[in-house]
Amino acid sequence: MSDFPFLVAMIAVPALGAAVVAALPKGRELLARQLSLGVSLVVLVLTVLAAVAFDTGGERFQLTTSVAWIPDFGVDFALGVDGIALVMLLLIGLLVPLVIGASWEDGAPGADGVPAAATEGRSMRFFFAWLLLLEAMMVGVFAATDVFLFYVFFEAMLVPMYFLIGRFGGPRRQYAAVKFFLYSLVGGLIMLAAVIGLYVVSASELGEGTFAFDALRDLEIDPGVQKLLFLGFFVAFAIKAPLVPLHTWLPDSAAEAPIGGAVLLVGVLDKVGTFGFLRYCLPLFPDASRYFAPLVLVLAVVGVLYAALLAMGQSDMKRLVAYTSISHFGFIALGIFAFTTEAATGAVLYMVNHGIATGLLFLVVGMLIARGGSRQIGDYGGVAAQAPKLAAVFLVAGLASLALPGTNSFVSEFLVLIGSFPERPVHTIVATLGIILAALYILLMYQRTMHGPARGVVAPAGGDEPPEAGPAGGAGATAVLTAPSATAVRFRDLSRREIAVVTPLVVLVIVLGVQPQLLLDIIEPAVVATLDDLGATR
Repeated sequence: MSDFPFLVAMIAVPALGAAVVAALPKGRELLARQLSLGVSLVVLVLTVLAAVAFDTGGERFQLTTSVAWIPDFGVDFALGVDGIALVMLLLIGLLVPLVIGASWEDGAPGADGVPAAATEGRSMRFFFAWLLLLEAMMVGVFAATDVFLFYVFFEAMLVPMYFLIGRFGGPRRQYAAVKFFLYSLVGGLIMLAAVIGLYVVSASELGEGTFAFDALRDLEIDPGVQKLLFLGFFVAFAIKAPLVPLHTWLPDSAAEAPIGGAVLLVGVLDKVGTFGFLRYCLPLFPDASRYFAPLVLVLAVVGVLYAALLAMGQSDMKRLVAYTSISHFGFIALGIFAFTTEAATGAVLYMVNHGIATGLLFLVVGMLIARGGSRQIGDYGGVAAQAPKLAAVFLVAGLASLALPGTNSFVSEFLVLIGSFPERPVHTIVATLGIILAALYILLMYQRTMHGPARGVVAPAGGDEPPEAGPAGGAGATAVLTAPSATAVRFRDLSRREIAVVTPLVVLVIVLGVQPQLLLDIIEPAVVATLDDLGATR
């Protein structure tokens, strides 16, 4: 089974599925949903089978495929996964079908409770087609073992996310989409210069240029050149992660994106940055990584505290969740640049657990917005009395996000802190303050929305109760304002479809909180190999 081209199939199936869905005749929206869900489930099955075929005690890169692409420039269509990439593919395979299920009504005119004229041109066919194309690009960026191929996927995945935000997002969607695209494009262009520089260095040392990762990590690059190349990759990854002060695009993009897009943006796309630190910065530029580590650690700790403080001041639920993610990325960067096995393993586990916990939190926030028609925390109150199941899932998501013991995020955060402390005690102690702030901003949001007196959120146009809709959270989501004489919304509890969407994530929050070894056995060998490339001793 290990000879089957799993990675090629995991890219080709959603890419072809996207083309088929986009080509469907107008009016076949139900078929578009069904095909999209079916394609994403096929990818999930392929991902699980790939994980079964993966040997944790075997070669570092497995399930490999390599075909000459541009031979004159040493470019191959080369794919392969280590344990770090594999767990990210598992996260993608899980989240995409859940996002499609949660976004069952996204993109449809009037689905978010606003007049159809306000959402003219938003075809569900293209909404789901962009989601599937984004899935193909995300698989490619984590599976690429050719640096040039990685760069191609890194840039290509911007396109579907740009359209998801720009066509299906909130009132300021155009501004958010352009800001997202420009930030990422600038970072990508800087990385392209470093990729070209790396090719030139390889040509001077090997006699011919190459982009193959295995060949590049054996190069003996001058420390001064390493620093320049490191910075080229680092800036692109720091923007994508994002690290403070390169973070300002994320709150706007996550707030204006439809909930399905926001889940994938924060749950997966941003992990490309931290993945890039591990896959490329540390092994290819070990001397430069050690040289710049103190600076990166300062940025990481500042990000933990600064983003947490900003999260506490947010009145918009989606922006609050976005700022919590920036704070969490600070912990991940701390774990990576502490250069210890425990911390780096915890950082990779944190990448997966953050995708699960924050993905769940974004989905629940979207379900709340779809019912109340507002993103403002102050427009809600007493929801738990009317929708106890929604409140219960919201609580689980919140507790996982603040890393309560027994939830999945606790183990990863604990590993980062215990692994970082021996090498970086000051940074670790300061970062720990972020845990206290996390408890404040999560619990305050939950308390204000789920408990207390019911707020005067007006019912969306067309009736006392919001229409049956998925967590759109897109255009018009902030157009419904409170008024003293407004009729309060009768909040529906979770539907069977919504329960089916959130249940896998709730289960994983608990299972991985109790038994994290399921992922640690996959992750640790790849982390050890990465630190060996760096020359780290722990």
